[in-house]
Amino acid sequence: MILDKTLLAQQAAQATITTAHAYMRAHPDSELHRQGKMFGILVCTDRQGTVVNLQAFSAMLDGTYHHKGFVPPVYEMTTPPVGSSREESQRLQRLLFASYRFTNIHGESRNLLEIFAQEKPILSLEEWFSKKDPKHHFSSLPPAGAGECCAPKLLKYAIDHHLQPLALAEFWVGAPSGTELRQEGVFYPPCSGKCIPILKHMLKGVDLLILRSDGPHRQADIRSVDILHEDEWLMVINKPAGVLSVPGKTDEPSITQFLCIHNHYAYLQPVHRLDQDTSGILVLAKTPDTYKTLQAYFQRRDILKHYEAILVPDGEWHKADEGTISLPLLPNPYDRPRQMVNHEHGKPAITTYRIREIRSNGNVLVDFYPKTGRTHQLRVHAAHPDGLNAPILGDRLYGRHDMKANRLYLHATEISFVHPATKKEMHFCIPSCF
Repeated sequence: MILDKTLLAQQAAQATITTAHAYMRAHPDSELHRQGKMFGILVCTDRQGTVVNLQAFSAMLDGTYHHKGFVPPVYEMTTPPVGSSREESQRLQRLLFASYRFTNIHGESRNLLEIFAQEKPILSLEEWFSKKDPKHHFSSLPPAGAGECCAPKLLKYAIDHHLQPLALAEFWVGAPSGTELRQEGVFYPPCSGKCIPILKHMLKGVDLLILRSDGPHRQADIRSVDILHEDEWLMVINKPAGVLSVPGKTDEPSITQFLCIHNHYAYLQPVHRLDQDTSGILVLAKTPDTYKTLQAYFQRRDILKHYEAILVPDGEWHKADEGTISLPLLPNPYDRPRQMVNHEHGKPAITTYRIREIRSNGNVLVDFYPKTGRTHQLRVHAAHPDGLNAPILGDRLYGRHDMKANRLYLHATEISFVHPATKKEMHFCIPSCF
């Protein structure tokens, strides 16, 4: 019998969501009403081939690790380690992390210290912003909370009980997360900081389907790039959606690599970044001096940038026709490349907007004019409840489960700046046709 892993995972996830909603109705004071939580399921088969569904929640739920029908924690920590000094606290943390032990199907057992030994250290926000000496390096400890997410819990339980994992799904239940922009019912991949190192160890020899809501976007032909302007100092292009601006962590080619190879450029550097899924106008410097000058323009905010986007409100639109969004941003240290809103430590991020059209299907065409250039600024400012509370259509990181599309509907429409060499006013405009 051939099992449809995707269907089985979707059905198991819906059953867990139903269970969680029943729990919320029975417990009106539950934390799920205030801040929500990540839940997960793991579809397995036993030795007889019978399908077994496991379910878990991250960390504790309403002050306890144990709820009927959910797998137990990897290690039950009764009280967090507290030391009289930083050195003592780190010693106690090491003892704690050594107690979290994971065995894969090959019988290889590793604790968290061994698993994260080769990983780049991840600092908590408190550690990062408390550093007095930027050259000081903290010891390479696993991030706080490692081992308490759904995926490690589920996989450990399955392997310890001789179950064969088939499909994994993790999803948010309860009130949306305003800080990290998590939405109920959306399937999220395991977090890069806490979970991926553990899963690399546990999934050796396991063919596991990981369900996620962001199905693949349509990949653009990198050769379809339009060159809008070129001289000896710079180039302006219309980047297709789905193409990297610069080389990433994979072998996927970037637009700069393609242009350098096919046009024999010795130097070509984007002056600003467009996300892979964003289309539109991108300025590339052809000399280091041009790059430095244009970078200074951006830092002084001497460059006008205009974007167009399609937003998907959840219900009726109740925002002003135009306004300014100011929500400080910083990277989520445990789940790159996602950004999070943090009013204490975040860097200023300011966007003005103008609503151009509310369409019959409820979607909204909006003009964005970013005043700063933070990573994912427009995407977060669109989706956040204190922003426009309407994610951009096709947003795979900050969108909802009901808004799939073949691309991210965000386009860099217009840019104006003074040419660094000729001092002429440069203006380019390519409408999105959204």
